[in-house]
Amino acid sequence: MSIRPPFPGAGDAAAAAAAGIAFESLAGPLAEAVEAAGALALSLFGAGVKSWTKGNNSPVTEADLAVDRLLFERLSAIDPGFGWLSEESADSPARLDARRLWVVDPIDGTRGFMAGSADWAVSAALVEDGVPVLAALFAPVSAELFLARSGGGATQNGLGLAIADREALSGASAPGPAPSVDRLAHAADVVRLPRSRSLALRLARVATGEIDIAISGDAANDWDLAAAHLIVREAGGALTSFSGAPVRYNAPSPRHPPLLCAGHALHAKALAVLRSDSQA
Repeated sequence: MSIRPPFPGAGDAAAAAAAGIAFESLAGPLAEAVEAAGALALSLFGAGVKSWTKGNNSPVTEADLAVDRLLFERLSAIDPGFGWLSEESADSPARLDARRLWVVDPIDGTRGFMAGSADWAVSAALVEDGVPVLAALFAPVSAELFLARSGGGATQNGLGLAIADREALSGASAPGPAPSVDRLAHAADVVRLPRSRSLALRLARVATGEIDIAISGDAANDWDLAAAHLIVREAGGALTSFSGAPVRYNAPSPRHPPLLCAGHALHAKALAVLRSDSQA
């Protein structure tokens, strides 16, 4: 049974496209596609699917590819004119000419999926002019569905998300690469937590308040970030580079430098530490 809550304004996607894109009308079809993709992935979870290593030394499984195909079919049907960028699809420079495109990670946290843990999710976002405007992130094992729409807030299983106004760096929980967390720890008594295999879920846990700061290394790509970025932003948080630069999507290279995610007040405190260290 679907855990997707009713999304205000959900309606006919084709009519929305003809009217010049009313993003709330695309939220329902996006959520349905991501839930269906999660159900497919869950049916293959623990089933001993074949896996191999890609050229960038990261793992991929038959489940990744099956989910990628399902998402491409479902999301392309919403509007064939939207571009496409997925971790498991061949990249095409044609996407650079698309004002709007889907940015997808069929299984974010493939290593977690392969290990039989709950630490993986299906991630999809609609990006317009380099900025995510619609997002769905589904963690099938824990049955968590995150939805966000630009200007429309973020939810977890239908409940609104709002990041607390924490300001103190001392005592803040901060999973991430050890060198970056070490830099924060030199400035304050932060709480070290293990990194989740799914970067999208690590960022989403900032939106839920389960962690205070999330840091990514220099290997994150558009598909790891776009959906969770919008969820964090709509919950009242920020995601930037260590220099404070905003994160933009659909550039020729989808790869990003190390990034910092937190509620706005805490983000400013952590950024001051990371920025000063990087300039030292």
